[in-house]
Amino acid sequence: MPTAITIYHNPQCGTSRNVLALIRNTGVEPEVVKYLETPPTAATLKALIAQMGVPVREVIRQKEAIYQALGLDDPALSDEALIAAMAAHPILINRPIVVTPLGTRLCRPSEAVLDILPLPQRGAFAKEDGEQVTNERGERVAGR
Repeated sequence: MPTAITIYHNPQCGTSRNVLALIRNTGVEPEVVKYLETPPTAATLKALIAQMGVPVREVIRQKEAIYQALGLDDPALSDEALIAAMAAHPILINRPIVVTPLGTRLCRPSEAVLDILPLPQRGAFAKEDGEQVTNERGERVAGR
């Protein structure tokens, strides 16, 4: 029976690429949502954030120029206003967000995805920068 996993992915992001590779290292091909091309609706974003159980501001990319340009650093802004901004400007969505049967998580750092993957790693995995995440038995390397 296939395991349903969805990743909100930005192929330009190294962390997102590493998370996608970790998912694939379990033998599962996830549903890949390239959210810059197919942005989630405000309702979907609200649901994902609720599933993660994190503050809305944790899911918004504050480093993007548009964050400052839109005045999103204003602490008086409501969660709804922030979610609307992310829906209108998906570059503001922090990534990658992964949904599995075990939970929904913003996977930063990339090895955070290991906590919600229903299947084990099939072997060794190293990030693009060479940092080892799992050994040849698919077990986390110390400190990961």
